[in-house]
Amino acid sequence: MTTLVSNLCRFARGLVSSASEIRAATLPILFASLFVALAAPPASADVGVVLNESLDESMDRITGTGHTAVYFSRICADSPRKLRLCGPGESGSVMSTYINIGEDESVAWNIVPLNIYLYGVEDSRNRPIFGSFKIKHALEERYRQTYLSGYCAATDCQTSGKAEWREMVAATLIRGVYMFVVETPVEQDRQLIAEFNNSPNENHFNGATNNCADFVRRVVNTYFPHSVSRDYINDFGMTSPKAVARSFTHYAQRHPEINLRVMHFAQVPGTIKRSSEVRAGTEQLFRSKKLLIPMVVFANEALPVVAASYVLTGRFNPEKEFEKHPASDLAPQSASPSPRLRDVALPDGRTQIVGTSAEWKSYRQAFKSEIEENRDSAEVHDRSRFFKVLDEKGTASVDTDGAVWMQLSGNGESIRVGVSASNVLARDSNQQLSHKLLLARTSTFLKSPKHRRETMLEFHQDWANLQRATNGPATVSTQSAIPPKLAHVSPIPSGSTF
Repeated sequence: MTTLVSNLCRFARGLVSSASEIRAATLPILFASLFVALAAPPASADVGVVLNESLDESMDRITGTGHTAVYFSRICADSPRKLRLCGPGESGSVMSTYINIGEDESVAWNIVPLNIYLYGVEDSRNRPIFGSFKIKHALEERYRQTYLSGYCAATDCQTSGKAEWREMVAATLIRGVYMFVVETPVEQDRQLIAEFNNSPNENHFNGATNNCADFVRRVVNTYFPHSVSRDYINDFGMTSPKAVARSFTHYAQRHPEINLRVMHFAQVPGTIKRSSEVRAGTEQLFRSKKLLIPMVVFANEALPVVAASYVLTGRFNPEKEFEKHPASDLAPQSASPSPRLRDVALPDGRTQIVGTSAEWKSYRQAFKSEIEENRDSAEVHDRSRFFKVLDEKGTASVDTDGAVWMQLSGNGESIRVGVSASNVLARDSNQQLSHKLLLARTSTFLKSPKHRRETMLEFHQDWANLQRATNGPATVSTQSAIPPKLAHVSPIPSGSTF
């Protein structure tokens, strides 16, 4: 697909260079032909390892292992328990296993649409830009009513927070997510569909020998035998999510023909505690104060062995792999959703997705200048606690299109603010609250370390939205230019391929 895009781009540039010889009336035909070619079904699709950051709850608080799942670009969910090939325009799916999915029958796995997994909605343009448990619960309930009506009639399934089907809805509200993706032929997808649809879906989850990482290892190894393996030394004989991602990445690097790409989906800013980087067994012993201090006191003779094992064989940084092989699923807001995750097929594609240190610094300086010039504004002073106030006073709802709103009442009146990418600047979203939300979101990402930042492509959209909100309602429905005082900060790059 990347080669096709490159060839088409070179072809188009050649035609444009001879524009004087082309009648103006033929240009629409040219570009229509180009888009038709780009929309043609790909000869190959993708399979990938999903690596979810660690949550501060249950055993994850101690182990720091996080969670893992499988991504498919050409396999979609016919139901949460049945697979099929995707149709035109569908974005793929994520399949995962848990100790307790929580549905009426005890099953081993569920599969959900990709955008449901990441954002809780079908269209990524409606993805939430503010995260709270109120919003996540609203998205979970919408998913339950739409997709689980035949599988989740029991009270525990509908109401229990321990029903882990909930983790497959809007995962980015509670944690950062990485995806390590390679290309596969369609025949392997058909074989996997037949295997899962014809096999019993029975739960035999076991934390030691049959956990989420073992599940992903078995699935991915059906595509690429021996591509995913345990790390017996660093994970003490078990399979961990980080070992799955590390071994699969190393395999892909040894086989460049399968085209490794890495996606990063940052946790959505809001009131939910930030997730933590995933760790292997020896890494957690070496880096966690909770475990390191007891080891020093009670097992200090083992500490050098643990440290050596981690340093020599266990190191793996998902963020660095993303920076080496970056790709993005973010399309322009005016574009139709693509059936595949997109990579940037330009020479400087890496920096367009990740951003350079100088570019992030320029944005921080511009934001600081903006704040100083408006230091008397209530929006500026309130932004540090705005998320908390919005969550405490607001009621979350999801409209029929999948866009999320927060409704607030006070002083005898009711107002609402759009908290999705598609409606934050809508005409019926309160302008002052929208501006505060965009200020707080922008500030959060500019202060965040790399592994908690969104991609530069996403941040360009956030920045453009902030400028529109700052400039007033007249610019909401137009693509306004960045004000002169911020002109040194790069706008959305022209010619980008998403």
